[in-house]
Amino acid sequence: MRKRALASLAFGALLSAAPAMAQAPAAPPPDPPPPALTGNVSFGLGVTSGNKDTTNFNAGYELKYDPKTRNVVKSTGLFLYGKTDGELTTEQYAFSVRDEYSINARTFVFGDVKYLHDRFNGIEYLVSPTAGVGYKIVDDKLTALSVSGGLGAVWEKDYDLDLRSSGAVSFDEKFTRKLSASASVGQSFTALWNLSDFGDGLYLFGANVTAALVGKAQLKVALLDTYKARPPVETIKSNDVALIVSLAYRF
Repeated sequence: MRKRALASLAFGALLSAAPAMAQAPAAPPPDPPPPALTGNVSFGLGVTSGNKDTTNFNAGYELKYDPKTRNVVKSTGLFLYGKTDGELTTEQYAFSVRDEYSINARTFVFGDVKYLHDRFNGIEYLVSPTAGVGYKIVDDKLTALSVSGGLGAVWEKDYDLDLRSSGAVSFDEKFTRKLSASASVGQSFTALWNLSDFGDGLYLFGANVTAALVGKAQLKVALLDTYKARPPVETIKSNDVALIVSLAYRF
């Protein structure tokens, strides 16, 4: 009887422990939230020697501060410089900062400032603050497409000419698409019209392909087309195209 009682107690203990042993393992902790500040910095250098000595240098950055509220701040910068046989052939740098505030999931208002220096388009400096409204046509994990338009002002100082100022109208379009976990493509178009002379427009078109290399390093190939409808002098061509190859580090 004593042996039967002990066996019954052992069997009962196993039955009571079985549900606990059958429980699923604890779920892993959730992924940490993405950082508020993301972006990348890029650098490129090309040197040739022989029949012609050339040096081309480019640097740029993209920053985005998104604390997961309605407010997002973005900034971009680009520097291009080149010489051929000791003669300057490229000198362009651009900077922009934009603050966007979402009204709803698709619509946002913005304020931004753009700066451009382009020696070979005759622009010593151009500064344009604008404010307006934008709309996200597509906004998901793989694809983003947005357009925006605004009103503001423009100050342009061309080489050997006086400073000009006027009201301005701006238009921006931006598209990005993730092809895979390691590759993406992008395209952008910006237009700035002078209200005192609407035919005096500045247009910038960009396209890029980015592919991951090792860790957070990326290879970036970009095409930049700058078109000035009315150059300051007749000897300057309206269109400048640059092909930019650089190494980028994302964070």
